[in-house]
Amino acid sequence: MATILIVDDDPTIRLVLKRCLERQGYTVEMATSGLEGIEQAHLISPGLIICDWMMPDIDGLEVCRRIKADPKFSTTFFILLTARTEVEDRVQGLDAGADEFLSKPIDPNELQARVRAGLRLHQLSHDLQQQTSRLRAELAEAARYVESLLPKPDFFPECKIKTDWCFLPSQELGGDSFNYHWLDAEHLAIYLLDVSGHGVGAALLSVSVMNQLRTQGLPDTDPRQPEAVLQALNHSFQMQSHNEMYFTLWYGVYHSGSRLLSFASAGHPPALLIDPTHRTSIELRTLNLPIGILPNQNFQRDKVRIPSPSYLYLFSDGVYEVVNREKEIWGLKNLIALLSDDATVSLDQVAQQVQAFRGQPDFEDDFSLLRVSFG
Repeated sequence: MATILIVDDDPTIRLVLKRCLERQGYTVEMATSGLEGIEQAHLISPGLIICDWMMPDIDGLEVCRRIKADPKFSTTFFILLTARTEVEDRVQGLDAGADEFLSKPIDPNELQARVRAGLRLHQLSHDLQQQTSRLRAELAEAARYVESLLPKPDFFPECKIKTDWCFLPSQELGGDSFNYHWLDAEHLAIYLLDVSGHGVGAALLSVSVMNQLRTQGLPDTDPRQPEAVLQALNHSFQMQSHNEMYFTLWYGVYHSGSRLLSFASAGHPPALLIDPTHRTSIELRTLNLPIGILPNQNFQRDKVRIPSPSYLYLFSDGVYEVVNREKEIWGLKNLIALLSDDATVSLDQVAQQVQAFRGQPDFEDDFSLLRVSFG
């Protein structure tokens, strides 16, 4: 059972409260002043505090403010003991953080009823806090698992290709995933997907799709043909069968012999191809709907020759649909301008600039930025 702390400079009131509560089976501790009460609270972490409003060193309002300002006491129920009955006084007490009031002279039945109610709320708040902590830990563990599936940054010296990426998971578990791997000796697959929504469901769908792509497990589908891959995924992952979730995808296949990149995108932000020699950038996208929205839709592909040297960037909308405290959006144009001005900027520096614009390190959506360097 939670401990009750009584803070009052009047020894008679302390004694009356203590005896009344101990007869009900509660563990009671006492403090004779506001400062002593705060010290005691830190020592015993009470579930409920009964504190007199008027005391000589610091009054009950200040005790309440200091207690409520400390996250350690987020579930502690605070009762102000007062002879004041005016509405303005109650408002002042509530603004200071008080949860309840107990009037003088003290009625034992009212005291017991308010303490029972306060301790019930304390226990409910404590249980909810524990459940929230466990849920956050489980989501963090799931996010670490999703991140463990991401590929290692790599270098392929025979064709002078280097890969690197920056992934910062959102405050909630998201649905971003990406990968790159050789389909055969000459074809390199590169892709990034973003599942709608957040939470465990989005992450599970993302992992399921990635497994299909990584293992080349789509039936009767040539993974070297981007439009065929999108077609097969759309057949397998209709949103009616996956809790109304769909996903966007950019999928490309690079042929090292011809330096041709075939690609198709399904509702996804464009990939960005930058030629630093000629200081040009091209947005690579095809006008296809996201995967899972409509059955039997046809997907289009396109292709481009990759200059040497050049840089290919893939990203989700969480990289640029970032809102700051003034409700301004950073936007795709700013991202493209940043990458085009300096194609060799580190991806961590890009993330830091976006975080600086947002004004805080956490993101509302997954931050997924992948770079493939050619030549």
